[in-house]
Amino acid sequence: MTGAALSILAGGLVFGGVAFADGSGNPAAVKEQDGKFFDAQGTPTFKIQPDGTVDWYTYSGFVRYNSECLRCHGPDGAGSSYAPALVDSLKTLSYGDFLGIVAGGKKAVNTAQDLVMPAFGTDKNVMCVIDDIFVYLRARSNGAVGRGRPEKHQDKPAAAKKWEDSCFGAG
Repeated sequence: MTGAALSILAGGLVFGGVAFADGSGNPAAVKEQDGKFFDAQGTPTFKIQPDGTVDWYTYSGFVRYNSECLRCHGPDGAGSSYAPALVDSLKTLSYGDFLGIVAGGKKAVNTAQDLVMPAFGTDKNVMCVIDDIFVYLRARSNGAVGRGRPEKHQDKPAAAKKWEDSCFGAG
């Protein structure tokens, strides 16, 4: 077996000698639109500058995660006794599966556990910013963003303000 094949079997995708564990594929940003970044498959992703400055959507995802998800999934997506670590889940979970679980909920019941995640598909506080939350967790899952509030972030793009106003019903 080749070294790349062994790396893939060990849990990561290999691109340019760097191993990524991301169910959505290589997280490298290849396209930017209105301050939002996308990977080669068109999946929302993060962009971290060499000085540590994160893109607006990664920062927004941190804020929104802490507002809506932290109480169950713990600080920084690290999990809790109540819900799994999302930084681990995103190593195998695709973007589409993530959206489906958040929108529709999930129930995992067996003799050892009874885990139920409620559906958030009609909750604007989650669904209007679901891509931001995904991007933040994707950055955490890939080790691109550490624990805690990112120290520096890009300014909020006008497109983000416009989207939030239309989705949340303000303006």
